[in-house]
Amino acid sequence: MINNKAFRITTPGSTANLGPGFDSVGMAVNRYLVLDVTPSDEWKFISKSEELTGLPEGKENLMYKVATSVADDYGFELPPHRVEVTSDIPLSRGLGSSAAAIVAGIELANQILNLDLSAEEKLRRASNIEGHLDNVAASLYGGLIIGSHREDGTDMVHAGFPDIDMVVYIPAYELETKKARSVLPETMEFKTAVFASGISNVLVAALLTSNWELAGKMMVKDLFHQPYRGELIPELGMVFSLADELGAYGVALSGAGPTIICFAPKGKGESIQKHLQEKFPTARIETLKVDQSGLSIEKKEKAVK
Repeated sequence: MINNKAFRITTPGSTANLGPGFDSVGMAVNRYLVLDVTPSDEWKFISKSEELTGLPEGKENLMYKVATSVADDYGFELPPHRVEVTSDIPLSRGLGSSAAAIVAGIELANQILNLDLSAEEKLRRASNIEGHLDNVAASLYGGLIIGSHREDGTDMVHAGFPDIDMVVYIPAYELETKKARSVLPETMEFKTAVFASGISNVLVAALLTSNWELAGKMMVKDLFHQPYRGELIPELGMVFSLADELGAYGVALSGAGPTIICFAPKGKGESIQKHLQEKFPTARIETLKVDQSGLSIEKKEKAVK
């Protein structure tokens, strides 16, 4: 049965990796992609935010492609809709903009076609599209997630909603994930891999026990990606060196970057933001909170004619 009513989809952005939790640790943040959807005579995606400048308006839009792939798998054709899109998630900055769009696209098909997909089905599908689960799982569930996405399955632990502040340094330039992955080594020596895995294991244990001081210590010791991506993001080393001075638990590259994220005790975010702004007066520096909701749907009561 096709849904002929208007509805709203809200999906949070996210930060991933938290240092050594490469492709397996993610946390939702209070920046949001919002879709206001109504039946129409043709597919149209209308951008309502500066962050979405250049957003494809028709069937080349990522969210449409994702929604269509879901419909095809279930043997349905998607009826056309008008989608007004707003977002305060910076594009190509490591705050989960593409993951939010993928989750929103899956939910777009789910709502229009009344598929009643489970959260597990959405996660598996989104992870297959994204290639890993950290960002998409955070967008789906909110809060902190730890998981593994493989060819034979997708497994995830929801680790609650950390009571912390975050401060992000958002460079003016974009960094495509493809380019950020191109600098990573294809292989790692066994001994180095053991060290890297141990650091990641301690990060996860620290997160699960809310030991953010220890988690922050592990962030800077990452061997999986930050030493390589730091070559593309000169600001990373500068912010790393300020972590103790700022009073942050720790500093990490947000996802593939170039955004750098500071994890801080609750209530300290504003002072860290101010301190960083003084150090980097022309930079875009913002405070964030942990999103508590994940994907949410608001259905409209009246049918659209």
